[in-house]
Amino acid sequence: MQIEELQVEGLTHEYKVTVPAKDLDTRMDAILTEFRATANIKGFRPGKAPLSLLRRMHGERAQGQLLQETMQETSAKLFEEKSLKPALRPEVDMEGQFELGKDLEYTLKVEILPEINIEGFKAPKLERWVAEVDDASINGFIERIASQQKSFKKAAKTAKANEGDAVLINYVGRVDGEEFEGGAGDDFQLELGSGMFIPGFEEQLVGSKAGDNKVVTVTFPDPYQAEHLAGKVAEFTVDVIEVRKPSEAKIDDELAKNMGFDDLAALTESVKGQLETDNNSLTRAHMKRALLDSLAEAYDFAVPQGMVDLEFGQIWEQIKRDAIQSGEAKEEDFEGLAEPADKAEAEEFRAIAERRVRLGLLLSEIGVANKVEVTQEEVNRRVIEEARRFPGQEAQVFEYFQSNEEARAQLRAPIFEEKVVDFVLEQADLSDKKVSRDELEAAVRALDEEEANPAKSKKKPAAKKTAAKKSPAKKATTKKAPAKKAEPKKTAAKKPAAKKAAAKK
Repeated sequence: MQIEELQVEGLTHEYKVTVPAKDLDTRMDAILTEFRATANIKGFRPGKAPLSLLRRMHGERAQGQLLQETMQETSAKLFEEKSLKPALRPEVDMEGQFELGKDLEYTLKVEILPEINIEGFKAPKLERWVAEVDDASINGFIERIASQQKSFKKAAKTAKANEGDAVLINYVGRVDGEEFEGGAGDDFQLELGSGMFIPGFEEQLVGSKAGDNKVVTVTFPDPYQAEHLAGKVAEFTVDVIEVRKPSEAKIDDELAKNMGFDDLAALTESVKGQLETDNNSLTRAHMKRALLDSLAEAYDFAVPQGMVDLEFGQIWEQIKRDAIQSGEAKEEDFEGLAEPADKAEAEEFRAIAERRVRLGLLLSEIGVANKVEVTQEEVNRRVIEEARRFPGQEAQVFEYFQSNEEARAQLRAPIFEEKVVDFVLEQADLSDKKVSRDELEAAVRALDEEEANPAKSKKKPAAKKTAAKKSPAKKATTKKAPAKKAEPKKTAAKKPAAKKAAAKK
């Protein structure tokens, strides 16, 4: 094999590889000999057919295997001889049509991983934000639990419904005079102001009383989960059966027992433990971001643009999904756009992608140098977590990860990163700063939103000039609750569930 260096520009290397014809002929005979051992050819015993016949019968298949194996082995040998670590799969271009009896010539273009000098690496000084769990925060949490447990009691027939009250209703919805699937319900308790139904529905029932018959006119948001209803005007005939006033749950042993605890003291202790765990998680998240910021400032080295392109693509796809799901844009607004139309915005997102790649490579180098490893047990636990996300399909999930090395690597990577972060934080010089839970939570939330979707830190992503106007549907807000209420069956009158953005590093 002959190797000719064609070009070296930064991390990009290009070579011309020539494999002599005699080496290819020898390898071709070896492949045909393997075929002969199992070939069933009429007139010949197994393993006795001549190679010339096998060449005529299986030459195309054997030649494909020859090219694949030769390029894989010679590429690996090239990387070994040149001490190169490919960042991504190399680009291989074969010159002309390959013919047996002639040399094989191909060019190989590859981006390599940079050399990162971490000699003398020392964990940085960091400020650790600490929020203590005090009686006020415990009591506040329990009060929120109690508010989630509130019930409604029937009010007098003359009582008018206010926001915060509930009404028991029968309703039927119609679009263009025709009833539609999922648009009706009987004996349905609706809390006014809960935002459970689409905008405008609940507001029109404020002031109603038992026995009232109302006609509620609303416009379905666009986009909407039921596409055939998106943007349509609907009329709902609503019969108000009764008005119900809220009755707050008392904070006592009975409340605790309803939640599965022995008494109020046991509930209080559980809440305290949960808040401490939550605070520790928030503190670590805040410290991790401070660590990454410190490393990003301390280390600056070239990164493979192919890896940056992949990360940029993931960021852009996430931004598009968030914009579409929030109603700020439609799919057609992004047709043909591989990046934001605003060049400054595209450059900003590419800078974020480059930062993420650089930090990923740096953490990997630190982890390898300090022998940080991911155990098989840790990977197995992550596989189990993934399987739980797909009830009824657990066996298929396990099989997928068992047979797919790349998929297992994708699970292993974030585990490895978190272990490296923990390793560095253990070495860091930390100084504590006492803050409130609200301050800590707000700081981490801001960082999460920025990382999950960089566009949210400034404005919505620039799409085509024909960007859609804002949907009449109001944005969903996420409220933290210690316990989830059972959700009633879906009806077309209800708002679609908002999806959370997938936060990234």
